[in-house]
Amino acid sequence: QVQLVESGGGLVQPGGSLRVSCVASGFPFSDYTMAWARQVPGKGLEWVSGINTDGTTAYKDSVKGRFTISRDNAKNTVYLHMNTLKPEDTAVYLCAAQIGDATGTTQSFHYWGQGTQVTVSS
Repeated sequence: QVQLVESGGGLVQPGGSLRVSCVASGFPFSDYTMAWARQVPGKGLEWVSGINTDGTTAYKDSVKGRFTISRDNAKNTVYLHMNTLKPEDTAVYLCAAQIGDATGTTQSFHYWGQGTQVTVSS
């Protein structure tokens, strides 16, 4: 059974930092590109970042230089380190798995989790 379980969300002040994690099971983690996406109520799912099986990364323009994605294949875990957070980063962040390199869209996702809430507010 495939599972993607996110954790680490919370409330943070503007300019602050947060790290969210996602533990995967039920599929060969190291063979899959992993990604993070976010969703705001009333809006569609937005792709944020991806990390390919070879470790190369890609980011949405608005988070470049602020967010860093990483993976630990030994722990079946993908991380998203978020710095200099802004109120517009407030969303439910979920991780996803796909075959093939990151595409910058959510349409290639094979599996995804339920998400963890990140709220940026003073």
